[in-house]
Amino acid sequence: MRINHKDYKTGQIKLRVQTLDDLWHLYNIIEPGDLVFALTTRREEARADAVRAERGEKKKMRLSIRVEKVEFHEFADWLRVHGTIEDGPQDIGSYHTLNITVDENMTIQKVWSAHQMDVLDRAEKTMERPLVTFIAIDDEEAIVAQLREYGIKFIASVVSGKSGKFYSTKAKRPDEYFEEIIGIFKASAPGPLIILGPGFAKEGLSKYGRDKYSKFFDEAQVVSSGQTGMAGVQEILKMGIGSKILEDSRVGLETRLVEQLLAEIGKNGLFAYGKADVQNAINANAVETLLVTSNSARERIFEKIMEEASKLGANLVVVSEHHDAGKQLDALGSIGAILRYKLG
Repeated sequence: MRINHKDYKTGQIKLRVQTLDDLWHLYNIIEPGDLVFALTTRREEARADAVRAERGEKKKMRLSIRVEKVEFHEFADWLRVHGTIEDGPQDIGSYHTLNITVDENMTIQKVWSAHQMDVLDRAEKTMERPLVTFIAIDDEEAIVAQLREYGIKFIASVVSGKSGKFYSTKAKRPDEYFEEIIGIFKASAPGPLIILGPGFAKEGLSKYGRDKYSKFFDEAQVVSSGQTGMAGVQEILKMGIGSKILEDSRVGLETRLVEQLLAEIGKNGLFAYGKADVQNAINANAVETLLVTSNSARERIFEKIMEEASKLGANLVVVSEHHDAGKQLDALGSIGAILRYKLG
């Protein structure tokens, strides 16, 4: 994300969306009542003297929308901002939807919370952080997925045609299988690569890639997992395997912290979860790390608790609802805390 103008006093920020992760950050920032300006298309107003009603041509125009609803479509790669037109060349007061995607400029005017400003600052600072690409593979199937700020995004799957001990007549040769996988990988804006799986296919792909596509595979990490597919990717993420790549990733951080919270719960240790228990822990200044799901942070459900925890020096981590750790935290009431000391 590139911030072109920032004025928290007036509440107006002008920015350019540069990655899919930026759309996720904006989804967590924009809320009902905000004013959003962007270039869009809308049909021209019908002429008052027209003999019969005709649909006007769609034309580009800059509109401001008073937000009523925001939708994040991670697989369609756009953000929908729906509301009423407040400023523009026509149709003031009518409903309109802005479809925001990568490489677009927009302006947001709102009352910014401290958490929202932190999200925006982090989005700007991590703009150049490379994605991690996973290839989870066995003899029968491979999937390509990418680690993004909002979670793991599935890219594509490739089937080898091999099933069990037998090859069908349509089974691909190993080099054909590998080439198809690598083609998808290369076309997906690849970053650092982790190849994983339970068998020997991962080593075969790694060797083939290093021999023919050293530019992409020389730094690849090969990791054994008990599962393949998306389950294998989640397994690797939870284990923290991948050295510096996963250590630095946002999803890796969120996953490890939720796993730590669950471990503390399991041994009746340093934990609190649910709004009432976490509030009691904050009152006792016992919170070391506060975990809140992104949907509850976006809806400001725990805003008072978050502000109190920050003032007391607790670490505040918003956990994305789009990966397993977020779903686990949601089951605990959408809020939890790792404590400095155990409460009586």
